[in-house]
Amino acid sequence: MAGQIPDLNAKVRAGTGKGAARQARRDGDVPGTVYGGGAEPQSISIPFNYLLTMLRKGRFMSTLFNLKIEGQEDVRVICRGVQRHVVKDLPTHIDLLRLKRTSRVKLFIPVEFANTATCPGIKKGGVLTVVRNEVELEVLAGDIPDHITVDLANSQMGDVIHISEVTLPEGAKPVIERDFVIANISAPRTVLADDAEEEVEQEEA
Repeated sequence: MAGQIPDLNAKVRAGTGKGAARQARRDGDVPGTVYGGGAEPQSISIPFNYLLTMLRKGRFMSTLFNLKIEGQEDVRVICRGVQRHVVKDLPTHIDLLRLKRTSRVKLFIPVEFANTATCPGIKKGGVLTVVRNEVELEVLAGDIPDHITVDLANSQMGDVIHISEVTLPEGAKPVIERDFVIANISAPRTVLADDAEEEVEQEEA
């Protein structure tokens, strides 16, 4: 399970419609709607500067949040749309979707590498090159992993590690269907240079 789902703080927005939304913006908030999850849609507002900071962190549309509204139970949500000003490109409205524990959601999960100290390829001087430090997976909202682990215990110099070689948590699957590269263990440049020189010498001989 994910150890820490980030909070998203909001408050109940009084009234619905364009008039109430305009009033929220005048008050320095971004109006929004929370829907789905077998409950009625709820009008909310989020402080503009706070939301803008969250958006600028990146991955906002693919992050599961713990929505906190004073006086209500926390609920897991994911953003399903951010409307922006056509000129200023600043948020003017946000739509959030409630998720059940059985809902499937696409999220970016960090990649961690195990046994780097004992990896045969690295011990021989190889260099671990990380191609992806996170992978987008489709997972259950109630069973989100902290990370996925790439075990380097038997990796040799020259090995290329694909997603198919990584043991994923039960129920999780990559969003990208092709067998993409996670990392590789390459020879250090000095070794590559020596090999190139040897090839040249053999050709000249």
